[in-house]
Amino acid sequence: MGSAALDHAGVRAKKGSGGSQLWKKALLHSSLCFVMGFFTGFAPSSVSDWRSPAAGVESSHVLRTLHSAGAVNRSLLAQGGAVTGDALAATPRPLLVVVTTTESTPTASGERAAMLTRMAHALRLVPPPLLWVVVEAAPDVPATARLLRDTGLLYRHLTYKDNFTAAEAAAGKERHHQRNAALEHIERHRLAGVVHLAGLGDVFELRFFDQLRQISTFGAWAVARMSRGERKVLVQGPACSASKVIGWFSRDLSSSTTVSTGTGSGAGTGSSTPEIDVHGFAFNSSVLWDPERWGRYPTSEPDKSQDSIRFVQQVVTEDYSKVKGIPSDCSEIMVWRVDAPSSPRQTPRNNNTR
Repeated sequence: MGSAALDHAGVRAKKGSGGSQLWKKALLHSSLCFVMGFFTGFAPSSVSDWRSPAAGVESSHVLRTLHSAGAVNRSLLAQGGAVTGDALAATPRPLLVVVTTTESTPTASGERAAMLTRMAHALRLVPPPLLWVVVEAAPDVPATARLLRDTGLLYRHLTYKDNFTAAEAAAGKERHHQRNAALEHIERHRLAGVVHLAGLGDVFELRFFDQLRQISTFGAWAVARMSRGERKVLVQGPACSASKVIGWFSRDLSSSTTVSTGTGSGAGTGSSTPEIDVHGFAFNSSVLWDPERWGRYPTSEPDKSQDSIRFVQQVVTEDYSKVKGIPSDCSEIMVWRVDAPSSPRQTPRNNNTR
């Protein structure tokens, strides 16, 4: 038993000395790692050594890259600033408001869809912004509304419930009413832009719309009018001296006769007041809500101030210095108009005739 006890005590002593040696080895290893890491942190690496040629090439490359990136950013910012400055300096394109009237006669109703489609294709070639205002009688609205939705144009579809007889429609009263309805809408909603009254039978030179956007107050141009079934061309428009409008003329190309009216600084100085075709001039819409408009006529004649078309036709002839010729020297015909023959309105098929 004594020997067994001694053996057990020796084993315990060996275990105790072995454990202390393990702790010492671990402590020494940790100390060496700490010292090596401490001094390694102070030693510069070969990659980042500023005295190393490779490091110098790499760092200079990085610097050149950063410098070039900064230059690119500066150039982009400068370019963006220049574009913004040019955009602010340049005058934006004004809104073009193209007003188109229609007829409610059966013959015109059959051609309306084709002519509206043709007009839509022409207006789609005009750079924006452009607003197409179409006016027509209430019974014709559904079919035209479907057509306008497919044009891809910004439009406003106006209608009215007034009825016109065949004689009134042939005399132009219905179209006159439609134009006033369109101008009333423009005035009520303050649609700032250049207003042009375009007919469904009008044919345009595309450069004509660029000229319209240069109008500040009024603009006028020559219109060549042709009638179906007649070998006759009538040209009406402003008479210009250099770039100034001095009056109006009407020329029948078939007979080579020319009639001049209203020559001078205004209609009052000419031989007679010129009759201006509504398709031959455009105007800035601000004229419609000009406060001076209501002071032009006495209170005993309210209809003259309320009739927007007549008001604009009169104002455009008062001072030719405010009228811009299109083109500037009035040397080109940029608008052609084809007049359809008037046909009497047919009665609805609700009778018992056979």
